[in-house]
Amino acid sequence: MSIILGIDVGGSTTKIVGLQGETLLGVKQVRAKDQVTALFGAIGNFLHDHTLELGDISGIVLTGVGSSFIFSERIYGIETRKVNEFEAIGRGALLLSGLDEALVISMGTGTAYVMATKDRITRIGGSGVGGGSVLGLASCMLGKDDVEAILALAENGRLENVDLKVSDIIGCEIPSLPSDLTAANFGKLKSTASESDVALGIINMVFETAGMLAVFALRNDAVKDVVVTGTLATFPQAKDVFAQFSTHTGLNFIIPENAVYATALGAAAG
Repeated sequence: MSIILGIDVGGSTTKIVGLQGETLLGVKQVRAKDQVTALFGAIGNFLHDHTLELGDISGIVLTGVGSSFIFSERIYGIETRKVNEFEAIGRGALLLSGLDEALVISMGTGTAYVMATKDRITRIGGSGVGGGSVLGLASCMLGKDDVEAILALAENGRLENVDLKVSDIIGCEIPSLPSDLTAANFGKLKSTASESDVALGIINMVFETAGMLAVFALRNDAVKDVVVTGTLATFPQAKDVFAQFSTHTGLNFIIPENAVYATALGAAAG
């Protein structure tokens, strides 16, 4: 058995995938206090979950910011190498989406933008608005610094108590400016707004920022597909926000299955 492990060693979580030829054997996500512990924990958990031995693994490919803490060229005696994170992001997104070209949004602690084609992968920029923003703002405004707690609050939130919409400030229809678009995130925050309203407003602001930057990036480009990957792609609000962008911008926003593992998959396939 010849299996390649692709491991995305992130700042807060480590993702691992197993690839046998072109077959994805499985995925796993591990959290730990430091990246080295998370890396070895991810390998051990993956082998256990899939009843594999170290001898079944022919190679390990690392990527992600945390991979800079790993200096060995062999892990558990297995040949180990590193690949550029942005190349892994682009390659993984194309594999998961089945596309030949796309703009890729990778939403983790921050947000990276990568233009990916079969022949070339290029980082075109990034934003400091991402998962770190959700955690930081929620900690400051709600006293919550746990993702699950923030998502649970947001389930019952109402954006009309937080965000100012175009319809709130324009009394007539403008063809190029749909009335349901956000005019100002938190521009209508009421004193009666609940913690759930605020939690949803924070998450919505992060996704709307990511979406608009993608729109600007493709303003003069023939590429119209946008693949959303990373940890935040699993948030339930992502689907609705990016669906709205697809409706209003003419771009096709896609959240593929296993989007959170795109970078790890791209590493394994590289």
